[in-house]
Amino acid sequence: RALSSAASDVYKRQLVAQGMSNKQIAYEMGVSEATVKLHINALLRSVGATNRTQALIRAQQMGLI
Repeated sequence: RALSSAASDVYKRQLVAQGMSNKQIAYEMGVSEATVKLHINALLRSVGATNRTQALIRAQQMGLI
């Protein structure tokens, strides 16, 4: 399943991989924290994960990051 460009940007910058909070990611991307939460949830669904750690592992395995 393809990631949205904004959701993909979160991984490309490896903001989630760096362990950044939603608030920190929002600041880095110049968007609201609510927007980040939406993108994180989309990422989790896209890779079939239930948490950020699992999503990171699966995204790496899928070659997304």
